[in-house]
Amino acid sequence: MKLKKPVLGLIILTLISVTVNAKSKKSAKTPEKIKIVTTIFPQYDWTREILGDTNSAELFILIGNGTDLHSYQPSIQDIAKISTADIFIYVGGESDVWVKDALKNAKNKNMTVINLLEVPGNNVKEEEIVEGMQAEEGEDDEHHLNDEEEVEYDEHIWLSLRNAKVICDEICKALIQRDSANAAVYKKNLAAYTSKLTSLDAKYIDTVNTASKNILLFGDRFPFRYLTDDYNLKYYAAFAGCSAETEASFETVIFLAKKVDELKLNYVLKIEGGDGKLARTIINSSKNKNAAILTIDSMQSVTTKQIANGTTYLSIMENNLKVIEQALN
Repeated sequence: MKLKKPVLGLIILTLISVTVNAKSKKSAKTPEKIKIVTTIFPQYDWTREILGDTNSAELFILIGNGTDLHSYQPSIQDIAKISTADIFIYVGGESDVWVKDALKNAKNKNMTVINLLEVPGNNVKEEEIVEGMQAEEGEDDEHHLNDEEEVEYDEHIWLSLRNAKVICDEICKALIQRDSANAAVYKKNLAAYTSKLTSLDAKYIDTVNTASKNILLFGDRFPFRYLTDDYNLKYYAAFAGCSAETEASFETVIFLAKKVDELKLNYVLKIEGGDGKLARTIINSSKNKNAAILTIDSMQSVTTKQIANGTTYLSIMENNLKVIEQALN
């Protein structure tokens, strides 16, 4: 049966209309989400805060199973995630020596890379050995402090609320560069979060200024130099923040035990994940056998389970403030 010309024309117009609409819908589909890969929890949480409810990104954390930053080695799956990331955020210290090769072989050559230690410029600090602190095996204190060829920078830059503000600003710029359509939202979220960081910073200042002491003693590694420097706090510790040592010498234990007595300290601190054995040994070697052990969180091994249960960078820093307040009184 032959179709009349008016009917045939109507069918052709209909087909053209359907095709055009289909192409239009395809071109107007939701833009691909930004793929963001972070190595540790603070970077992840800062980015999450700035993204807010935009649903514009896929956000990944690589170290979310409780592994400590210093002992982490990326899996093949981790390297694959980094390879196709639009934004990759990492710490940049000695623990991240593997990153250079990962980036060299990345598929996405237009990746935006944020190295935390490069963001604050001159505010990055060298790792230091203070009086009584045990140097790593095979390394004497004088060599560690004076040999310019072997400078090690303190990786724990996220433990300063002031550094956090600077780094969040850098993350916001990277998001806007990738997704200018949501620029206003990112800026608004950044401003709100920066205000919270500033408010907590003020609480730290007030707490330290009204405390009866200004010294913290760690029977553990000491990753809190950025924080103590922010508030002019003094400290003693068994090991430097990135030290791989776990057994303290007799001399180190006795030095710290004497400091407990000399400074009339009621608390010895340890970081999360530690068993507190060394802190207990220091207390038992001091005259103040009633001194207690307090745990402070350096955020080097936050788990995805903790994140799912509502743990945030601010909640940990607020809890750390309570610990510091107790330790200084």
